Amino acid sequence: MTTHDAHHQTRLLVQAAAQACEDKKALDTRILELDPVDSGLSDFFLITSATNDRQAVAIADEIEHRLKSEYGVMPNSVEGRKQGDWILLDYFDFVVHVFLSERRAFYDIERLRKSARPITPAEFDAELKAALTARTVAARAATKLKKAAAKKAAVKKAAAKLPAKKAATRTTGKPGSKPTAGKASKKPSGMRS
Repeated sequence: MTTHDAHHQTRLLVQAAAQACEDKKALDTRILELDPVDSGLSDFFLITSATNDRQAVAIADEIEHRLKSEYGVMPNSVEGRKQGDWILLDYFDFVVHVFLSERRAFYDIERLRKSARPITPAEFDAELKAALTARTVAARAATKLKKAAAKKAAVKKAAAKLPAKKAATRTTGKPGSKPTAGKASKKPSGMRS
């Protein structure tokens, strides 16, 4: 898998996690695209809020369930589930933070990651769709180029066979007949030249 494909797969996982947050009525879900220079191992933070600890656990459970059932992915580690005021799900390439609203305001991760680019889930979806469209267009263009190259090769191959057929028609004047070396003069037998 190329780096581009891995990044695309990570974006799909983040999108699925954001959708799980929305389905469980999470509040103010944000995605931070982290700067590669200071992000360490993760590409994204998904940050969302819950109104109480039971909702926070339900949101974290839904994210885990969805990513496992749809993509076969489990978090590397989970922290804070017992307390429920800040649950962290670490998926290596992205980290999910499910906060109680007051905890989120206190820690203010968005402010701490000033170099990160904040994205709403809707903006994230639009970017993902645009990337998919671009990949589809590029794949179709590559297919057209391959077909054109194959057609050109077939024409070239047919053209290579063409001179042999032309030579056959030049000597006799009839297409498909065997070439002759020229007409030999017939002399009656017994005559000397």
